[in-house]
Amino acid sequence: MATHTLEVDVECTSCGGTGLYVGLGERDGAAVVCSRCHGTGCARLVVTYTDFKSRKKRDDVRRVYRANPGIVIGEGNDLTLDMFGGMDYEQWEAGEKFPEGSEDRLHTCPAWWYQSADYEKQPEWHECRACGLFSSCTHFDNKAECWERWDHEYGEEEE
Repeated sequence: MATHTLEVDVECTSCGGTGLYVGLGERDGAAVVCSRCHGTGCARLVVTYTDFKSRKKRDDVRRVYRANPGIVIGEGNDLTLDMFGGMDYEQWEAGEKFPEGSEDRLHTCPAWWYQSADYEKQPEWHECRACGLFSSCTHFDNKAECWERWDHEYGEEEE
């Protein structure tokens, strides 16, 4: 695979191509020389990339998750990777869709999970609106019931 470097001169985004920067400290007609372009108004954009041929395999991954809602996913303390949902790496690599129930239903509720995984599928239940932190919701300890409701109302078909 070939590696390429693309270099192009672009308008400096810090000063808008003027060479002068006006920020919080510059007032009443004051400006400083832009530290990014050194007053030229021009910034050099350099991108180095490798041609894409195909997706590479990983030998250090056993399980794949559609998203991470902001928790630590890992083994230990009586936890296994499959307890966080997801699917086997081989299934994902083969192009299979995430199966129904592959969300992290043990640790998250539907509102928490779909905030990260697919915002359009996040439920808009009135019970969820004022809870603040998902884990502080009065229904969080019974999140299995929320998942049952979500399955019934949204007819889950993961992509």
